[in-house]
Amino acid sequence: MKVHQTALPGVLLIEPQLYVDERGYFFELYHERKYQEIGLPARFVQDNYSRSRQGTLRGLHYQIRQSQGKLVQVTVGEVFDVAVDLRRFSHTFGKWVGVTLSAENRHQLWIPPGYAHGFYVLSEWAEVYYKVTDYYAPEWDRTLLWNDPQVGVAWPLREGQFPLLSAKDAAGKRLAEAEVFEE
Repeated sequence: MKVHQTALPGVLLIEPQLYVDERGYFFELYHERKYQEIGLPARFVQDNYSRSRQGTLRGLHYQIRQSQGKLVQVTVGEVFDVAVDLRRFSHTFGKWVGVTLSAENRHQLWIPPGYAHGFYVLSEWAEVYYKVTDYYAPEWDRTLLWNDPQVGVAWPLREGQFPLLSAKDAAGKRLAEAEVFEE
C-alpha cells in the first residue's frame, strides 16, 4: 500500500494495494500488522457504516472525551471527506484537509483523535465504512459548524443547493465557541 502524509499532522491518505485479473480485483480492507507499521493503533473497537444520498453533509463530528481515531473508506459512490485539527496546541489548529474518497479509487483516510470529521456526498448515493478507536459516547459528542468562516472548508457543494443537514449538524458550534482539545 502507499501512504501519503496530508497537510495535517497524522492525517494519512492510504492507497491499498490492488490485485487485478480477468475476474475483477481484490484488496485488503484492513491488515492490523501493516497498519501498525504506518503508525495506526492496534485496536479498533467499533465499525460504522452509513448510507447517504447526494447533497448530504455529515459533520463535522468529534468526541471531546473518548476521542476517536477513524479509518474511513467509501464502499459505494463518492464523498468529499474532511478533517479539521481541533488540538489547540497544534500549529495547524483550526486548519482542514479534504480528499475525495470513492468506491472507484478505494482510498482510505486515517484521522487521528483530536480532529473533527465530516463528509459531503458527491454521487447519487454513497456508503461510508469506518473503523473507530473508541466507542461512541453521546455525552461527549460535539459538532463543529460545517460552514464556520474561521475554518473555511471549501465544500464542493452542488451549485445552487444547500446541503442536506441533520438538526444536530445545522446547530454546530463555531470554532471560537467550540470545546477543543487542550492537551
